[in-house]
Amino acid sequence: MNAGVRRAFHTSLFGGRRDVDHGGPTMTRLRTITALGLVLMLVTGCGGARAGRAVPDGEDVAEYVRDKFSATLERLDDDLTRSDPHQSRLRSFTRIDDRKADMTSTAIQFGDPPSRIHKNHSNRDSNDYRDYFHPGGSDVEYVLLGPVYAELAPTPWVSMPYDGAGLDVCYWSGYSTVCKMINAVARSLDNGHPDKKARSLRDGRVELTTKVSLRTFLDERIVIIPDWALEWIDEPMRNGFLDTRLVLSAEGRLQEIEMTGLISGEGHEIEVREHYQVLPAPTEHDVPAVPSADEVTELTTEEEVDEFYAGMQQITSSSD
Repeated sequence: MNAGVRRAFHTSLFGGRRDVDHGGPTMTRLRTITALGLVLMLVTGCGGARAGRAVPDGEDVAEYVRDKFSATLERLDDDLTRSDPHQSRLRSFTRIDDRKADMTSTAIQFGDPPSRIHKNHSNRDSNDYRDYFHPGGSDVEYVLLGPVYAELAPTPWVSMPYDGAGLDVCYWSGYSTVCKMINAVARSLDNGHPDKKARSLRDGRVELTTKVSLRTFLDERIVIIPDWALEWIDEPMRNGFLDTRLVLSAEGRLQEIEMTGLISGEGHEIEVREHYQVLPAPTEHDVPAVPSADEVTELTTEEEVDEFYAGMQQITSSSD
């Protein structure tokens, strides 16, 4: 298995927090919509509404919102292909009955070539965290292990070969979930869901609201739920909807995306709260120093990396 694929962690319910879907229909669709976004930008423009200016309503809102989403995907691609400083936070909470997953992920990009940091911290256990650090231009990636994972290495850091250069914009774990969230919204628009609204805010930003079915949320694997838990979610529950809100800057850049909902079925219920926010730009102080050799356990072979992630998976799977 590709080491770069293994390193991309997402929130998963009941411990299994590692999964990735690079390639396949989701990422292919993102690339297609991104290309569409470029065409729409050239034809219609993508500037935000001025404060107090009405935005389309009624039948026109669907086309307006679709154009905004498509342009947002193109902007998202720009954010990572350029080396501009960027910082974002994803708060992810999922509950099925009494089983919970509650994580905060922070993504930082700074420098040229950009260094990237992706912090995954549990909101339930301060000792449960993993911070991924790729220094700009390096062929090595570092992982800082919280106390929960201390048994995996005799040092606080491990290193492994980095092979993510040149891959899809949504490959980086700091952006993979928001890519899936945007794709879920695009699918909702394609399905013609009637509940779409747009309004301009006083500061010139634009707020877009719609609904995304739980089925689409699960299909996009925004949160990774094990098969045995998926069996609890019946068809009527999958047909339920999550309230979805996006906020774009006056320049058309994504500032927030949020999905929330509580859906009940025959004896079970699922609660979802996903909130992605763009934060103020980072500085060099937000980028850690490359750890010294005595702080790092080097993983140099594919077998060593496989064993490391297998151990991590065992820990996370038994954490609840």
